[in-house]
Amino acid sequence: MLPVQLFEVKPEARFTAFVRKTSWATAQLGVLVFWAGVLIAARRYPSVYDWRYMPVSNLLSAGRNPAGHLWASMGIVLCSLCGLCWAAILAQRWAHANASGHPSGLRAIQLGNFCMACSAALPESLLPLRKGHELLTFLAFAGLCLGLVRLMFQTSERILLRWKRGSMRNSCRYASVLAGSVVLPILLAGLAQAYVFYALPALHWVNLSWRARGVPVYLSFAFWEWVTCVVLSAYVTILGLTASRVWAMRTEG
Repeated sequence: MLPVQLFEVKPEARFTAFVRKTSWATAQLGVLVFWAGVLIAARRYPSVYDWRYMPVSNLLSAGRNPAGHLWASMGIVLCSLCGLCWAAILAQRWAHANASGHPSGLRAIQLGNFCMACSAALPESLLPLRKGHELLTFLAFAGLCLGLVRLMFQTSERILLRWKRGSMRNSCRYASVLAGSVVLPILLAGLAQAYVFYALPALHWVNLSWRARGVPVYLSFAFWEWVTCVVLSAYVTILGLTASRVWAMRTEG
């Protein structure tokens, strides 16, 4: 009976190990290709690229960055495809395990990655709306932030309950603080823009002239945009390493 039992368990174990590795690989690969693309695009920028006062969109502009915009676009598109695969793999794992608490954040992550890929790949002429790229960028950030916050909350709460043996209230509190950290730079970016709009209306859209005029970096939208990219990358990296293990906990417990 023992060989038969081992034969029956092995396919499930192999499937679990394969999907876990695939999930980890796609998440880390997405972060890697994103930063590789934008860093190469920044190196090919025709002038000095100061990320504190120059937004991500400058790297994607064919007019501002003729030699590097395709690198940035390619990095973002490949990152989005990896993000879509990663979310699909996680969703498949929950469905395969018949888990009752299917994480709602995965669909938001998929929407965010899809909009991010479209905003980087589609030319302005193919978009029916006048501010089509801005709308897609907003939906991408909104989807990714909402989805990652939700998934991070569920993951960290599960880890705290399982490993720290804490109470449900404390676990929810700590998980909320950890998951909500991704929203902080976006909130600060909005506050900075509001202050500039009302207190410094003579300033044009953030650019290198702000640095020459001595405008503090914490008032720059570009600064908080890049901080948000770093935070989102860190969240994807952490979740890519931990979500698979948490899925195993769900099926075991």
